[in-house]
Amino acid sequence: MLVVSVLAAGAAAEVIAIRGATVIDGTGAAPRVATVVLDSERIAIINPGESVPPGARVIDARGKTLLPGLFDLHTHLLASGGVLAADWGKNLKAYLACGVTTVADMSTYPEQFEPMRRLIAGGLPAPRVLMAGRFSTPGGHGAEGGRGDFHTQEVTTPREARAAVQRFAAYKPDLIKVFTDGWRYGTDTDMTSMDEPTLKALVEESHKQGLKVVTHTVTVDKGKLAARAGVDIIIHGLGDGRVDAEWLSLMKGGKTGYVQTLAVYEPRGTAGSTTARLKRWMNLLNNGRSASEGGVLLGAGTDAGMTGTPHGRSSLHELELMVASGVTPLEAIVAATSNSARLLGVDKQRGTIEPGKLADLLLVDGNPAERIADIHKTARVWLGGREVDVAAMKAAVESPEPTPIEAVKAAALLDDFESANGRSRVDTLWLNNTDGGHDHARMLYARTLRKPGDHALTVLSEMTDKERPVASMVLPLARGGVEPVDARGFAGIEFECRGEGAFALIVQTQAVRDRRFFSRSFEGAAAWRKVRVPFSALAQPETRSAARWTGGDLLAVEFQAARKAGEKAWLEIDNVRFYTK
Repeated sequence: MLVVSVLAAGAAAEVIAIRGATVIDGTGAAPRVATVVLDSERIAIINPGESVPPGARVIDARGKTLLPGLFDLHTHLLASGGVLAADWGKNLKAYLACGVTTVADMSTYPEQFEPMRRLIAGGLPAPRVLMAGRFSTPGGHGAEGGRGDFHTQEVTTPREARAAVQRFAAYKPDLIKVFTDGWRYGTDTDMTSMDEPTLKALVEESHKQGLKVVTHTVTVDKGKLAARAGVDIIIHGLGDGRVDAEWLSLMKGGKTGYVQTLAVYEPRGTAGSTTARLKRWMNLLNNGRSASEGGVLLGAGTDAGMTGTPHGRSSLHELELMVASGVTPLEAIVAATSNSARLLGVDKQRGTIEPGKLADLLLVDGNPAERIADIHKTARVWLGGREVDVAAMKAAVESPEPTPIEAVKAAALLDDFESANGRSRVDTLWLNNTDGGHDHARMLYARTLRKPGDHALTVLSEMTDKERPVASMVLPLARGGVEPVDARGFAGIEFECRGEGAFALIVQTQAVRDRRFFSRSFEGAAAWRKVRVPFSALAQPETRSAARWTGGDLLAVEFQAARKAGEKAWLEIDNVRFYTK
């Protein structure tokens, strides 16, 4: 199993005594020298000084500091440097290597929850991961990536909000993420924002389902709206101005937490030194200090995965930036441990070093309560009482090879559009996908009758008035496109189609550095016809590494229409399958 290869050897029920460390327990209490005893997955005893129970395996931690495992409440595991389709397995390991033992992921969509959870439970090394369902408004932030409503639900009324939360609940999200604020930091045209009645209804319905609600909120006025609506956490610092007494009162009254994500906003190079960006940065620092002094509960998060915000290391750097904003090193550590656990509602299980809590622990050289930079000096990490092999984590992250995930054997029939539940024959959902941006192409698709008892998929697209618009229908070959699919027993793809103009068949495959796309163009016609595309005829992409077809790591099949600005396109497809020679 993968777990064995990345965890240090030792019986799971072994009693371990971490002797003589300076203990920062996460409660805000002053650091003290103590010996922490682990029994199986939990903390059993905390002894003053260096007293060790008989029979325990002793780890000499004198001169080091023991902390609760850290939290990052805002990550994008499926992105690296803003590039989608990153190696999320490596991103998970990057957190473990830094002692970040709990992360909240804001990049997944519900179809990905089950396979990602299953792979982690089956041995993929990972911290504890909470996955969020995403909501926005039409034309709002979070919906501009061209990934369609499958990725981010768009709602405009309280009724829509309640219904969408109920639909999402079937997937068992761990929390709900809402893009409530369309401000583009004064550098681009604002997007739409969610009104208070809609957000309040969304929060109420989420709370009925037992789900916390976090929001992308970046302006003071929308911060007040979010607090009035009862959200649990405002994520992203408020950067358009200074917070006031009214905001502080609303936050404390509603017990709403505040996560600044300074790591993603930190000015870098000339692009980060514009007057507008520097003004926003000073607002962010000042507002964080005001929130802390005003009694607002601070958590820790980064927006990691976005440009300039690497996984793992950014979580540690966030603490340094919090200290730069005016909180003490100990307050920053509390924000990244017990406060974050409390905001997520998991504080009874973890977030502090106390008897009975899960043994999610970080041991560092030095004393970050005195020098916050020492938080980077990872010595050892434990997750549920089992020690993480930090060196193996780092080596896996740096390796050019992708995280090994066993491929699913491909089925011949992909979809004939006759399933009773509306899903494909490989139990996935067709996804609409367009060019990105606020003004992306529009799509409408539905199952339509060719003849009684025989359905096809009809797709209508309208290109936006900009350069290179595209509209695609994408079929993940396994749920959520998380696991690769092995189609090496087949010779190619065939399908029936009817349409007008040129289209492209695209096969997405896994890659070491980036996702590869193999494509072949085909023409639509007024009458239905069968198209066969041998794998050998698929054009290879231009990538940073040599691309070659293996057929063993397919992720999705895509039918794409590319037209001139403002044009429309229509395509019907049926009986999509892999064929043999």
